[in-house]
Amino acid sequence: MKIYVDADACPVKDIIIEEAGKRDFIVVLVKSYAHYSNKIEEPHVETIYVDSEHEAADYKLMQIVHPGDVVVTQDYGLASLLMAKQCTILHHKGFIYTPDKMDTLLHSRYASAMERKSGKRTKGPKAMTETDREKFRVRFVKAIDN
Repeated sequence: MKIYVDADACPVKDIIIEEAGKRDFIVVLVKSYAHYSNKIEEPHVETIYVDSEHEAADYKLMQIVHPGDVVVTQDYGLASLLMAKQCTILHHKGFIYTPDKMDTLLHSRYASAMERKSGKRTKGPKAMTETDREKFRVRFVKAIDN
């Protein structure tokens, strides 16, 4: 099992790296070149850079994820595609994507996109709280300890 992170805007990378390191799991961060960093990561962390084009990280994740892997993404569309790969998919707010939740999430995303397209303003995501971070940690640890 490997842990893959849609890493461009992931606010819980530090938790993922820390908890995976305690268990000797490989973490693969998939980022666009627009988010290039000279930071030296822990030995159990690999970074894959992709073009900065729209959805390039999503395409790369679809190529490299295998059944049994764990993926962290906030992208509902990517999560819906990854479900066919039989992997565990978590959102950074601490919930696990499931088929029964996916229709609601995708419909909500579509409705918001249509509102924006018609000129209306929609609210962005709420800021991460310490409670959100701890909720993610608990769910993430449970997912990788199974």
